[in-house]
Amino acid sequence: MKATAVHKLGDEELTIEVDNLRKKLFELKTQGVTEKIQNTSQYGKIRKDIARLLTEQTVRSKA
Repeated sequence: MKATAVHKLGDEELTIEVDNLRKKLFELKTQGVTEKIQNTSQYGKIRKDIARLLTEQTVRSKA
């Protein structure tokens, strides 16, 4: 997810997207325990997207 796409999201959409990405990360972690994952770079991508969304929420709350 690009930063420009994050800026366009509304406040409720940000929280929904954070929840969805956290669920996706949890599923990926549990999948890593039970079976072999082909693309392990997904961990970092999802974590960075979550960080972008949380940063945008923080900026909006302070403004």
